[in-house]
Amino acid sequence: MISITQEAMNKINIIRSDKGKGFLRISVDGGGCSGFSYSFQFENTKIIKQKDDIIAIKDIDGNPALVTDKASMNYLTGSKVHWKEDLSGAAFVIDNPNATSSCGCGTSFSVI
Repeated sequence: MISITQEAMNKINIIRSDKGKGFLRISVDGGGCSGFSYSFQFENTKIIKQKDDIIAIKDIDGNPALVTDKASMNYLTGSKVHWKEDLSGAAFVIDNPNATSSCGCGTSFSVI
């Protein structure tokens, strides 16, 4: 469904060590320059609270590491989550095969 690079998983683990147990939530929202945008939020809990949540990636202990919701999964299926650091900054980035176009910032995309 969704895959993650080792660098992105390492970053989630670093955030966990700073903030305690938790997971990265990725959602797809309407808006942005291309129609949809990605939203990234770290939730400092092991408990999944929303009934339509999907645990996309678990850590080696079986705890949620990456969570999304059913509606967002429709747009994220087949995607790969990366951690990118360069002169512009550092961020989670999604390589989404469902996106037909995206904006220059990489957080907004469109689909057919």
